[in-house]
Amino acid sequence: MSTSQPPPPPQADPAPRRSPASTFAEKAAIIAAPGTITFALLYYFGSLYIKAYYSALGVPAEDLGFSIQGTVANSTNAVFLPLCALLVGGLIVLLALGGLGRRLADPANTARRRTAIIWLLAVGVTLMLLGLPVFFSDLLSLFPAGWPRRFLPGLMVAVGATLAVFAVHLRLSKSTGVRLRQASPSDRTWLAVGTLLMGLLTLSLFYDIAQYVTGLGRGDAQLHAMGGYRGTPWVMIHSRVPLRHHARSIEFTDYGGQGAPYRYEYRGFRLLAKSPTRFYLVSYDSKWFDRHVVVLPDNGIAWLEIRGA
Repeated sequence: MSTSQPPPPPQADPAPRRSPASTFAEKAAIIAAPGTITFALLYYFGSLYIKAYYSALGVPAEDLGFSIQGTVANSTNAVFLPLCALLVGGLIVLLALGGLGRRLADPANTARRRTAIIWLLAVGVTLMLLGLPVFFSDLLSLFPAGWPRRFLPGLMVAVGATLAVFAVHLRLSKSTGVRLRQASPSDRTWLAVGTLLMGLLTLSLFYDIAQYVTGLGRGDAQLHAMGGYRGTPWVMIHSRVPLRHHARSIEFTDYGGQGAPYRYEYRGFRLLAKSPTRFYLVSYDSKWFDRHVVVLPDNGIAWLEIRGA
């Protein structure tokens, strides 16, 4: 008699295959996240530049209604130089500290390694303590006026944080300087310290770039005004009513009844900016120290002839 065969064991369900759409979405998220942060930073720095530039000229930047694209476009020239300096400086620091780390990786240099960690931490913390007050108060009397007072505190924090981060890296790495040691409560404390230091480094660099962009906007506005606002269009105003202003070198003509309804004509203005409801005008003869911005409502009282610069 034939014996019945036992049923075969149930096979495990194969792992579900991931669809190409989900794989593409994950890769797109990896690319889009840094892109979003970069775009947000460009927008922030662009808004800083616009606000500093137009505020220095006497125009409220909030009234101008710049688009997102226009704000980002104004940030490219403003952040190009500091980003280049940051990349070059970062490369130099990386090569220098990397070379030092390779020399200290030799087991024969264990004592020197400990000494280097202590000195790097001491110098780094000292620099950070000297520069950190700039983030919490206006206590800047230690620094000379001008660009040292504006950029040096943040730069000191950045350099100090970099040295301290490298000290943490030496402390956490093995004698080879590459692989991390077995995690321990002490190592986790050092990792937390390193994370805090990286945050301070990022904050200080962000602060200095923001200071640079703001100063650049004010400086460009001053150069533009001192150069007679070259590049801005000429404007001739035809008004229904006489305009009261304090801009100098403006030619005025009253055509009387034959020129009605726009009988009053003003020549010599340049169009500095235009908001949805206002014209911001300045005399062609105006300079930085005697500039007077004339605000003309766009409400039908006057119409403007605009001629290219």
